[in-house]
Amino acid sequence: MRKLPKNIVYLGWVSFFTDFSTEMIYPLIPAFLTAVLGVGAEVLGIIEGIAEATASILKALSGALSDRYSKRKPLVIAGYSLSAIAKPFIGIASVWQHVLVARFADRMGKGIRTSPRDALISESVPDDQRGQAFGFHRTMDTLGAVAGPLTAFLLLSLLVPHWGIKLTYRFIFLFSIVPGALAVLVLLKVREKPRVVKSVRQNILKNYSMLPLSFWLFLLVMVIFSLGNSSDTFILLMVKERGISVRSIMLLYMLFNIVYASISTPVGIVSDKIGRRITLLIAFLLYSITYFGITRISTTLHVILIFILYGIFYGFFEGSSRAFVTDLLGDSELKGTAYGVYHMAIGLTLLPANFIAGILWKTISPAATFYFGGSFAILSFILLLGGAPWINPRRNLKKS
Repeated sequence: MRKLPKNIVYLGWVSFFTDFSTEMIYPLIPAFLTAVLGVGAEVLGIIEGIAEATASILKALSGALSDRYSKRKPLVIAGYSLSAIAKPFIGIASVWQHVLVARFADRMGKGIRTSPRDALISESVPDDQRGQAFGFHRTMDTLGAVAGPLTAFLLLSLLVPHWGIKLTYRFIFLFSIVPGALAVLVLLKVREKPRVVKSVRQNILKNYSMLPLSFWLFLLVMVIFSLGNSSDTFILLMVKERGISVRSIMLLYMLFNIVYASISTPVGIVSDKIGRRITLLIAFLLYSITYFGITRISTTLHVILIFILYGIFYGFFEGSSRAFVTDLLGDSELKGTAYGVYHMAIGLTLLPANFIAGILWKTISPAATFYFGGSFAILSFILLLGGAPWINPRRNLKKS
C-alpha cells in the first residue's frame, strides 16, 4: 500500500469528524420523529427526499463554479461549516417541519462541498492511486460513522435512566456540533494546488456539453439504480418494527460501518488493478441480495448478516463509483462540473426514490419497498454489463 499525499489524509480526517457528527444523530432521527414528534414513515420519506433532492441542485452549481474560478477549497469550507451549524438545531425541534429545515440546511452544506471536494481528491493523487485515495476517504468517512453511533449508544445508556428518552435525544443532537467544528478546523490545513484552466468556458451550460458520452451513459445507469436506493432510514425503521431496540439498532449501524470502513481501502486498491466496472457490478449484486434478504428477517442472526452484507455493498460501491467518474473524464479539466452533475442527478433521484419507498411501505407493505429497490439494482447490473462498449474509460484516456 503506497503512502497517500497529505491532502488526502487531511480530507480523510475532515470526513471522519463530519460523519462522527452526522451518524451519531442519523439513526436517531426515525425514532425521534415517531416517538417524540409523533409522525409516521411517510413524513420520514418527505423529509429525507426534499432535503436531499433540493440541496442536490447546489452540487451541480458548486462543482461548475469550482471549475470556472479554479478554486475548490473555499466552497468545501463553506459546505462543511454550514452542516456543522445546522445539525444541532434538530435538538430544539418541536414539530417535524423544524427537522425538515435543519436537515435541509445540513444537506445544503453537503451540496456545496461534495463536488469540489471529490474533484480536489482526484487532483491530489496520480491516476494509478485514484481508487486507493477514494477508498481511504470512504474508510475515514465510515470510521467516523462508527464512532458516532458508538458515542450515541454510550450516551443513551448513561443518560436515559436519569434524563429520559426525549431529553437525551435532544442532548445528542446538540452535542453533534463538537465533532462538526473539529472537521472545519482540520480542513484549514488542506492546500489546494494552483490550476491553469484552459478548456473551461464562462458559460457553465456549455461546459456540460463537453462532458463525454460515456459519462452520460454511466450517469443514466446510476440514476436508475438510485431510483431504488431509498434512504437507509427505511432499513432502520424495518428492523425497529421487527422488535429490535433503539440501542441495538445503534450497535447494528455501528457494525455496518465497521464492515464498510474495513473493506473500502482494500477494494479501492483492487479496483485500481481490475477496473471500477467489475467492483460496481459486484456492488449491484450485493445490494439486490441485501434488499431481498431484509424482507425475510426472522432471527437476530439474520439481522446481523444483513447489516454485514450491506456494509460490504457500500465498500464496493461508494469509492468505486466516484473514482469511475474521473476515469471516464480522462484529462478533462471539467472534473468539478462532472461531479456536480453526477451528485445532482443522484440527489434529485432521491426525491422520487424516498417518496415511492414511503408510499409502497404505507399502501402495500414494508417488504414492497425492498423488493422495488432490489429489482432496480438487478436492472442496473444488466445495463452496466451490457453497456461495456460505450461506458469505457479507456476510450476517453486515449483521446486526452
